[in-house]
Amino acid sequence: MKTVLITGAGGGIGSAVTERFAAAGYTVFAGYNKSAGAAEELCRRTGAMPLRIDVRDSGSVADAFRRIGETSGGVDVLVNNAGVSSQKVFQDITDGEWDETFAVNVRGAFLTARAAVPHMIGRKSGRIINVSSVWGMVGGSCEVHYSASKAALIGMTKALAKELGPSGITVNCVCPGVIDTKMISALTGDDRAALAEETPLGRLGTPGDVAGVILFLASEDAKFITGGVLAADGGFSL
Repeated sequence: MKTVLITGAGGGIGSAVTERFAAAGYTVFAGYNKSAGAAEELCRRTGAMPLRIDVRDSGSVADAFRRIGETSGGVDVLVNNAGVSSQKVFQDITDGEWDETFAVNVRGAFLTARAAVPHMIGRKSGRIINVSSVWGMVGGSCEVHYSASKAALIGMTKALAKELGPSGITVNCVCPGVIDTKMISALTGDDRAALAEETPLGRLGTPGDVAGVILFLASEDAKFITGGVLAADGGFSL
């Protein structure tokens, strides 16, 4: 049985990813930091194991991977889904907000991937799936810090795919479009309708739309795909 670690499992996309992997028979570690209640309820429902991990902190990451190793030997699939976002005019972004966005969205993926790779190299097999954003591909007004961090994640994906390919490890990136989660809960009905209209498929995405793509990239059917940047956005980025 393969083991997967999903960071940010307490959120909308993370919950859907956890449900899909659990249903597919994986041993699932549902990583969370602040959303303990949501993560524990998710685990009761799916049979996943809750795992507190602050992806910004190397000590927390090391401790989480130690616990995974004691239980399952190591991580076969890593889904870097933990992320933060906010909307602000560029000149109003503070130093702290910029640093925090990169700490979670980029440093977090770096630390967890670095911790996962030794086990994968030893097995000559593994999957790393980074969750970026359509804004990492095309940029988002009033989300420069978020867009820049997600673009960095795309660059990391491509470079790491080249480096780890000879070890039989694939590294891919999924870029969700406008997904109906708490992240867009502050939008008005008119704003949501406008975004749906901008999407060629005519609707907002669901967490399940993204989770299905991630599960596919972890499967044997995707064993010859690496360095890919897949837009799960209903055509929004076209």
